[in-house]
Amino acid sequence: MTEIGATRRAVLAVAGVAALGGCAKYGESSGGGAPAGGPLAKTGDIPVGGGKVFEDRQVVVTQPEKGTFKCFTAVCTHAGCTVGEVKGGTINCPCHGSQFKIADGSVAHGPAEKPLAAIPLTVDGDSLKL
Repeated sequence: MTEIGATRRAVLAVAGVAALGGCAKYGESSGGGAPAGGPLAKTGDIPVGGGKVFEDRQVVVTQPEKGTFKCFTAVCTHAGCTVGEVKGGTINCPCHGSQFKIADGSVAHGPAEKPLAAIPLTVDGDSLKL
């Protein structure tokens, strides 16, 4: 197993997401999602140069380069909306148009001023796990 993106910022992001009223906590299934620590997706489910939003887990997983997977909170840093899609190399929020780079979660286009927080992601064979 390989650990990817485990940072202090990720721990703080988890606390921030948990504090948001009405949102599922990162890593906690709110129904049909995989349990925390269980498989989130297969590596083949995440397109190279794109990504996928997992609303039920409040995370977004991207693959900026072949074989490189990143995970971020799906909660926009501008107004707390859940990002809606990954398209054109950015993670896009439908509420006010903020866009974040798929490689590092940094702001590509505001009004958001802070990046999406990285979430630890483990690649185990062809499985992606939180």
